[in-house]
Amino acid sequence: MNTVLVGAQWGDEGKGKVIDFLTEEADVVVRFQGGSNAGHTVVVGDKKYVLHLVPSGVLHDGKHCVIGNGVVMDPFDLMKELEQVESWGFDLRGRFHISERAQMVMQWHRALDRAEEAARPAGRKIGTTGRGIGPAYAAKVGRCGMRVGDILKPNFLDLVRDCVEEANLKLRALGAQPIDPGEMAKLYAPMVPALMPYVTDTIQFLHQNLEAKKSILFEGAQATMLDIDFGTYPFVTSSNPTAGGACTGSGISPRAIDRVIGVLKLYTTRVGEGPFPTELTGPEGEVLRRRGGEFGATTGRPRRCGWFDAVIARYAQRVNGVDFWAMTKLDVLDEFPVVRICTGYRRADGFVYTTFPADLDALAACEPVYEDLPGWQCSTSSVTDYSELPENAKAYVNRILELIGGKLGVLSVGPARETTLRVGI
Repeated sequence: MNTVLVGAQWGDEGKGKVIDFLTEEADVVVRFQGGSNAGHTVVVGDKKYVLHLVPSGVLHDGKHCVIGNGVVMDPFDLMKELEQVESWGFDLRGRFHISERAQMVMQWHRALDRAEEAARPAGRKIGTTGRGIGPAYAAKVGRCGMRVGDILKPNFLDLVRDCVEEANLKLRALGAQPIDPGEMAKLYAPMVPALMPYVTDTIQFLHQNLEAKKSILFEGAQATMLDIDFGTYPFVTSSNPTAGGACTGSGISPRAIDRVIGVLKLYTTRVGEGPFPTELTGPEGEVLRRRGGEFGATTGRPRRCGWFDAVIARYAQRVNGVDFWAMTKLDVLDEFPVVRICTGYRRADGFVYTTFPADLDALAACEPVYEDLPGWQCSTSSVTDYSELPENAKAYVNRILELIGGKLGVLSVGPARETTLRVGI
């Protein structure tokens, strides 16, 4: 069974936890896009693990983990994370692989990221993490990026110097401090022997596993509403975290995919700039943030919080072809007397959008249409079987499924690994 797992909102849905849960049945876990701007959190017992580049499957001994060609990888971030994983007691020898076709995020990409964001006028800032992701993808599309396989070339450090000179033209134009090419060459020289053992033809590796009937799990970072094509453009990431990206980001045919699982938080959050129709700016939003621990795993920034938005979830179902939903953080809603679901966006003239509009100006002129359901006002965090949930909690989940389509596969009622309930998969 080959599975693609994607976020169905604006990220932070709990993908790391669900990937960790599904990895028990997988042989290989593949990260297919994004970079170290992602943050996947897994809680096992009293230990909390946060991963940014390394697939979450690394926390399971014996599972192979792959960074696919669709990822933009910062070598320094990766080496730091690999050291951390090994300090946790997980052995990576022979089971961690980096695509030779993956792009690298270099220090000048970070400098460009900061300079470009600073130059954007108010109201047009993206809310980037400043980790160089956008400029690295821009270099890839502009055919002037650096791939992991470049470290195998004898002239790698010459390539570094040439790329720095090119980046300096842009940095000077933005009024930013240029970078010394020689210093960059010295900085990256130690990366060559450190990374070489992991560089692999991952396309061949994955197809060998397919031929051997191994189970592959494809792990997406970010989420549908941050997709460069389908998200709230321009307030998006620079890659395709939707299901189609699993194929282009790994070299696997769509015919090899057996199912798509979408991850949904049972309320909605967003980090950074951009539209958020159901955002709560008063006490209810603070309760969601406090109870849900809504602070970025990568940046530490407080997340914007709001009610569940069925419009974007239904949109994500269509774009990704979601077969099963993994729903998370039901327990965060335990104390609310009323829980709300957004079913549409109403314009001033009375027209109601029931699908997500591409025009963000049109969206900004709308207000959410809500359906109210009674809350359950009791703890769900100790529930170990779906049938034990309060009736109002089940009614809330079922109503969401009626509105968005797809089947329930997994339900999470807490952060720990053991609070994940298997329902329909």
